[in-house]
Amino acid sequence: MKEKTFVRALLSTVAVLATAIAVITFSIGLPIYFRPFYYMQIEPLGIEEATGYSREEIIEGYDEVLDYLTRPGGEFGAGVFKYSESGASHFDDCKVLFTLNAVAFVICAMFIVLVVYLERKRGARLCRPLGLSPYSFAGGVTLFTFATLGIFVSVDFDRAFRIFHAVFFPGKDNWLFDPRLDEIILAMPSDFFMNAAILIASSIILICIVLLAVGTVRAVRLKRK
Repeated sequence: MKEKTFVRALLSTVAVLATAIAVITFSIGLPIYFRPFYYMQIEPLGIEEATGYSREEIIEGYDEVLDYLTRPGGEFGAGVFKYSESGASHFDDCKVLFTLNAVAFVICAMFIVLVVYLERKRGARLCRPLGLSPYSFAGGVTLFTFATLGIFVSVDFDRAFRIFHAVFFPGKDNWLFDPRLDEIILAMPSDFFMNAAILIASSIILICIVLLAVGTVRAVRLKRK
């Protein structure tokens, strides 16, 4: 009995953590892998005027940077944009984080599939905290966490941006680009990163609301039976 309880609690914990991480990493990947998100901002953000390059050259440079960040191996390049050794080293750091994000999503998605398989095909029983499935519970916790974080970011995005870099790039200042040496920063202004943050937060909130809503409906139906 104790062994079954332990396995049940373990599977439930894996489901909660894997779901939360999958939601977050999927959402982070949206502005990275959905490149039209950047393309559609070139005109509204006045990137052609800021850089002095054409839309085609901007897209080519951006794509080259993203190819380096999202594909194994390769050498850094930025199309027509000039860049310094320090600037290139920052993108090396970003490549590590992008890779970790993608790997984390794949691993967590595999764990979720495994838990669902064990639950549906092998009859494994999961804990239901507050009457919710682990997936819905993960959605609720993640929603509360990021809603709170979103309030902080919306109050002072610039400060949040600096804190983000201090946390994920400790002891480094190569993310402080000089536009004269690293022209690519002119093509990726702070408003672009703010819009990316809004997209990520919106995706997380929407997915979590869906998970929580589905879980709540199912919990109510189970109580009525």
